[in-house]
Amino acid sequence: MTGHDTDTERTFAALPPAQGRGFARTWWGQAWLRALEDAALDSGQVKTGRRLARAGAVGAVSVRAGRITAVVLDRDRTPHRADVLLAELSAEQWDRFLDLAVERSGHVAALLDREMPTHLVEDAASAGIDLLPGLGDLEPECDCGAWDHCGHTAALCYQMARLVDQDPFVLLLMRGRGEQSVLDALQARTAARVEEASAPEGVDAAEAYAAGDILPPLPAPPEPPVVPGFPPALDTEVPPEPGVDPVAVRHLAARTAVEAHRLLTEALRPHSDQPTAGIELSAAQDAVRLAIDAPDQAVAERLAEGSGRDPESLAVATRAWELGGAAALAVLEEEWVPDEEGEVHARACAALRSAWDEDERPTLRAVGHRWTVVDAPVQIRLGRDGRWWPYRREEGRWVPAGPAALDPATALASAESASAQPQG
Repeated sequence: MTGHDTDTERTFAALPPAQGRGFARTWWGQAWLRALEDAALDSGQVKTGRRLARAGAVGAVSVRAGRITAVVLDRDRTPHRADVLLAELSAEQWDRFLDLAVERSGHVAALLDREMPTHLVEDAASAGIDLLPGLGDLEPECDCGAWDHCGHTAALCYQMARLVDQDPFVLLLMRGRGEQSVLDALQARTAARVEEASAPEGVDAAEAYAAGDILPPLPAPPEPPVVPGFPPALDTEVPPEPGVDPVAVRHLAARTAVEAHRLLTEALRPHSDQPTAGIELSAAQDAVRLAIDAPDQAVAERLAEGSGRDPESLAVATRAWELGGAAALAVLEEEWVPDEEGEVHARACAALRSAWDEDERPTLRAVGHRWTVVDAPVQIRLGRDGRWWPYRREEGRWVPAGPAALDPATALASAESASAQPQG
C-alpha cells in the first residue's frame, strides 16, 4: 500500500476501486467523512467526489503534517492536483495528548493495534485537543479553481477515509507527528512512569521490624462505596461484530460491577466478621445471578434457555437468589431428604417441636426437606445449613416468600404474612 515512508511524510499507492463497500467502517473513519459531508456547501460535489473515489480515480496519496495531496482524474480523465489541509497540533497540545495516552494502559496497546481509543479522543477533546476534524476543519485547495470542496478534493477525502480507517497514525501525521516520533515519545513517557513507580519508598524491612513498637498503627481500611460503580460506556459508534449483543454485554458488565462491589464489601469487613468462602457457581446458577435486572425480555429468555429453565421458572429462581443467593436457590430447586439418623434431621425435629405450643402447632405434612401446612397455601423448607425458608403457593407454583429464619415458626409467620398480601 505504501510507496515510500519517512517519519514526516508517507505516500500511499492508489487504492483499487471501492465498489460494493463503504469508505469507512471504524468510528474514527466515519468521523473524518462527517467533517467533509457536513461542511461542504455543494452536496452535488460531494456525490461527484464519492463516485470518483469509488471508481478508483484518486492517484497516490501523499500525507504530511497539515496536508494531504493527490492527483485526481476527472470524469473526462483530466488530471487535477487536489490538496486538503488540516491544522497541526501545537507543541503544548502534543505534550498534553501524549501524557493522556500513557495515563491508561490500553490506549498505547490500541494505537499499536491500529485502533483509535474512544476514551483517548474524548479525554483529548476535554483538554482542548481535537484529534478528529470537525465542521470546516478540512480546508480544500484544487487547481480546478473551486473555492469550496470540489469533486476532486471530496474524492481525496473519501480516499483518505479508507487510509485513516486502516491506520489512525495517518491522522496523527496530518496533525504534525509521524508514527515513529509518536511511539518514541510514548515509550519515553512510559519508561519515566515505570521508573517513578519503582522508586524505593519507606525504610528497610529489618529497620521497620526493629522499630515495630514505636511505629504508628496501620490506618483503618477505607469505607467501601455505598453502591456499585457503573461500567464503561459502549457507545463507540462502531457496529458490533456478528454474534455480539451490545445489550447483553452491557448487562454482563453491570452485573460484574455488582459482584465486584459485593466482594470488596466482604473483604473490608472487620476481622471479627470474616467473609464466607466463595462458592463456585454452575452455569445454571450463574444464569440466575445474571438474570437479576435483565435489561430486556430477550436477554432474560436467552438466560432461561441457556440454564434449562422456562421464563417463569427463571423469574422464581431470580426471586430466590435476591433473597439468599446460591443457598436460597438450592432450597428452591434441589430435592433432598434429611437423614433420619443424622444431626440435621434431629435438629429440625427438635426445632419443629419447640417452635409452637401444643395447642398452636399447625398440622404439617413433610416431604423431603419441605413441610407444608395442611389446607393452607404456605410451606417452610429446610436448608442444608439448618435455616428455614418461607414459601407460599402462587398461581399453582411454590415461590420464595422471604429470607431465611433460624426457627421454623418465624419462617412460617413470614410465609403466612406474604400469603395474605395481594399477589401480582
